[in-house]
Amino acid sequence: MNSTHILRKGFLVLLGLLFSASLWAHGGAAGTDTDQCKFELEPGHWLHYTAYQPNAFPAEDFCANIPRTDEMTLLVFDYQDMKYRDMSVEFEVTKEPEGTRVFFLPAQKHKKGTVELKLPNGVPEPGKYLIHITLVPDSGQRLDAHMGFKAGGGQAVSKNNMMLYALFAFAGLYVLYLSHAGFKSKVDEIIAKIKG
Repeated sequence: MNSTHILRKGFLVLLGLLFSASLWAHGGAAGTDTDQCKFELEPGHWLHYTAYQPNAFPAEDFCANIPRTDEMTLLVFDYQDMKYRDMSVEFEVTKEPEGTRVFFLPAQKHKKGTVELKLPNGVPEPGKYLIHITLVPDSGQRLDAHMGFKAGGGQAVSKNNMMLYALFAFAGLYVLYLSHAGFKSKVDEIIAKIKG
């Protein structure tokens, strides 16, 4: 098997991974938990969370790190269980460690299963914040869940962008390998050394 064949197979595998739904999905497979953007409201019952700053970053979504303060921010929550659509849910965002309230949505039912919290001015300053979600059942005990995030750290390069940059770099190197004899001979020489 020559090195061109190996590189072509590697490129095809990388391309397949890039377009694989499981690579881009937030959720994990059964028995695993890879989604860092969700709350466990009750054992085994989840609420998914995504943050957006559409004016500054129209094509990006965030979770634990929101890049800017004083920027219109949307916090979107999607119920992953139908039962929560019939329960009143309260939302609050506080600055930590002080516990200063920066946003509050009183308990209400959200029949669509999606709740959008609009913070018109974002959060007031850089630092740590806590999202409090409280289930308020018609009878019984209130249930609280919390999730923290940081704000004001600037835009970090997202994992999706890093994957795209890596793919383009690999594709560029592969095209260079196929079209430039000098580069191809050096790569083939390195591969021969690795094999030997």
